[in-house]
Amino acid sequence: MISGTHKAVEDPRNKDIKIYINGELLPREDAKISVFDSGYLVGDGIWEAFRIHKGKMLFVQQHLDRMWQSAKVIGLQLPFTKEELLQMVQKTLDVNNMKDHVHTRVMVTRGIKKTPSQDPRLTISGPNVVIIAEHKIAAEDVKDKGISLFTSTIRRGSPDYLDPRLNCHSKLHEVQALIQALDAGADEALMLDIHGFVSTCNATNFFMVKDGEVWTSTGQYCMNGITRANIIQVCQENQIGCKEKNFSLFDVYGADECFVTGSFGGVTPVIKIDGKIIGEGVVGSRTKTLSSLYQELIAKEVKAI
Repeated sequence: MISGTHKAVEDPRNKDIKIYINGELLPREDAKISVFDSGYLVGDGIWEAFRIHKGKMLFVQQHLDRMWQSAKVIGLQLPFTKEELLQMVQKTLDVNNMKDHVHTRVMVTRGIKKTPSQDPRLTISGPNVVIIAEHKIAAEDVKDKGISLFTSTIRRGSPDYLDPRLNCHSKLHEVQALIQALDAGADEALMLDIHGFVSTCNATNFFMVKDGEVWTSTGQYCMNGITRANIIQVCQENQIGCKEKNFSLFDVYGADECFVTGSFGGVTPVIKIDGKIIGEGVVGSRTKTLSSLYQELIAKEVKAI
């Protein structure tokens, strides 16, 4: 049984969803793309994932800004506006009759290659756009009991070779980290930066709590998650001490509480790291408070849209 922040409640409706591929909406079993696609060949592409709650796309402007920034970083010219991309997403939601508890992943690759190669000059089509929207609710048992982490030997890299803030298709190092964690019997991986400080997890952002104060990494060596930013904002608005700083496993093992954040799972408690129980081994009070405040932020976002 899969456990972790991406564990979802099974929903039979997902068997019949239609997937958006370059303007077409295709049944799941017919949704295919060429083996010459840049993303498949060399991981040359970017993506974003966000949730739909009560018919509204949550924090969509932040997600779009990050996607456009990523496209600029890799020199990918997007042939559509942000508004046009949102129309594509809405079209996908409408055809699937999706309005609530939906997880949407938007993927854009450089396009089809003439031949297998890294060279972008051998791309013979415009960018490929794939949108997968699924009915997804995070499993409550994960929220109730928390998850376990294992510190991987795979480090979050330096920005001078693959900036960790880039939300790209090249995720093999994170997959390697997760495999190490799974082999160790944990749910997900904790990853350190190039200096040995705690950076992030393989697919979520990491936070710890000590004496009521919330700590997270500097953000230099991790995906600058939208939920991560929202939790920092929630702390600031509610006079909860929150620091973006360097800290090590020494600090983590002595933490009172730990949790991770992500667009799908929101705030998920961590109760064990490297076999060591964190705090009392149960969901902490600060984690519960921040989870509630984050839900209030979502409610405000929905009302404001």
